[in-house]
This record gives sequence, structure tokens and C-alpha cells, in this order.
Amino acid sequence: MHVPFPDPSRRRGAWCSVLGAAAITLALSGCGGSSEPAKDASQEQKPAPKVDIGDGLEAPKEEPVAFPTACANEGSDLCVPPSAFVARLCAAGKPEMALALFAKGTPWVRGYLARATEAWDASGGPSSSSKLEFDEEVLILVKRTPNTGGMVVSGASGGSYDVLRWNGSCASLQAEELRMRVPPEPLHAEIPWRKLDDDVQEALLKDEKIATRAAEQKKECKGVSSGQTNAKCEKAQKSLGKAIVAFVRRGGALPPPPKLP
Repeated sequence: MHVPFPDPSRRRGAWCSVLGAAAITLALSGCGGSSEPAKDASQEQKPAPKVDIGDGLEAPKEEPVAFPTACANEGSDLCVPPSAFVARLCAAGKPEMALALFAKGTPWVRGYLARATEAWDASGGPSSSSKLEFDEEVLILVKRTPNTGGMVVSGASGGSYDVLRWNGSCASLQAEELRMRVPPEPLHAEIPWRKLDDDVQEALLKDEKIATRAAEQKKECKGVSSGQTNAKCEKAQKSLGKAIVAFVRRGGALPPPPKLP
């Protein structure tokens, strides 16, 4: 029996059809058949820009700190302002901030010098060159308890304090240099009238006694440069400072203190 062979032309046509279908399938899978969707360039996350401080760019500035009205350590035996405020306060050395903190009705704890001592600030802020006098009134900002590692160390139980003076400078004291009992006539650091903000001076000058003392101070200290004084100028400055302290202690009105930069 004779079996005819298939027509070679038909066989080639069938193979071409199969190869053509495979080629189309591969092309489709290569052009968009992936299971992962294409990424939109607009949705790609870009790395955060780096700030190079050394190329003329400024570092982000810290937010100003508002004047505190409540104790940072509620329930403690000493009511002190928040540490962030204290750091800015001591660095600024602004006398008008001291007047606001010493004002009548504020919750901050006052202390009084048990003896005269040198003025220095352990926190590194600017401090006054004048001594703290016996019976000088200060405001407690920080209480430090010594870390003795559980050992009993003679003389180390009291710790130390950072305090604010009436002139706006901060000082550091050992516990034995400070007492809480109010003396008959508390003293105060000399208040630098020239350094007070204009709006604070205007508010103080509304008091008749302060206005009189300020006029006397201007007259007696005329021509006296900063850092120098004479007997009459010094006396007039002390009288003006005493009038300002009395005004603040009795609740005299002052402008709201600004935020500290």
C-alpha cells in the first residue's frame, strides 16, 4: 500500500503559524505582561535634602520659649521654672525678665544669702562681676542634689542651687550659702536702668517715686560712662533700684514679658 508523504509546503506553513503565535505571545509578555504595575515617577519617594551648614546655610532655629506661669515640678518642695526656660533666661541676662519673675504673686521660691559670696554661674551663662551680699534676695531656678553613689560624704548632703538675681544675671550657690528665712530687710542686686526695655521703663516711670528717682539718677550720673561711677551717681542708682524693687514687690503693673529667643 502506498502512503503519500505530506506536501512540504503545507508543513512549512503550519510551522510558521506556530512560530508566529509564539512570537506574538513573547512580545506581549515583554511589552506589558509583568504582574508589577509601572511606577509613576511623580509617586516615587525622594530622599530628604541634606542641610550643609558649612555652605552658607543656617541651622534650624529653636522656637522661642514662653514665659512660664506654673511649676515645672508640681508636688515638689521647690517650685522652679522649666529647664528650657531657665537655660534661655540665664543666657539672655535680661533684667526685665527678672522683674517679671520676682513680681508679686509668682510661685517661684525666693532664697536669701546666708553670707556674702562671689558671683559665678555653673551653667555657663553670663554672670555679674559684683558679689552677692549677705541677705540678698534671689530666686531659685535649679536645685542640684549631689550624686555620691550611695556613699555618705561629709558636707555633700545639701547640694547646690542655680539662682536668679534682681539684675537678670544667674549665679550658682552651695546649699550652705542660701537660706529660706526672710530677713528683716532683704537686699537686692543693683538693677541696670539703662538695660531695661523701653516699654518697661515707660511703665515704671508712671510711678511717681520711680520717676523722681530716675530724674535724680539721670542728673547725678550724667557724663559717667558705663562701668564707672562716683558717690552721688552710685547713691542715686541705689535709690532708683530700691524704688523699682518696692514697686514690683507690691504688685506694680508691668508689660507682659516677651518670649525668650
